[in-house]
Amino acid sequence: MISNRRSPLTPLAQESLETLANALPSDGELTYEQAYATLKDREELEQPAAEDIIERLYMRGHIYEVEGKLRLTDHRPE
Repeated sequence: MISNRRSPLTPLAQESLETLANALPSDGELTYEQAYATLKDREELEQPAAEDIIERLYMRGHIYEVEGKLRLTDHRPE
């Protein structure tokens, strides 16, 4: 049987997701550059690490892309 639950995130990925959620502008979208800069400023992640975290969040369905911008899916703190 397949579970509808997402697999748990690592603590760093969860913190990064919270950071991105808190940085969302009113339109609810971030450019990749904004997301990388936010993770660098607030989580001290350089771009390769930020890219990895964003990819993990994308692959696990926590974020998605629309016309080159990132949006969070129904984000709720875990």
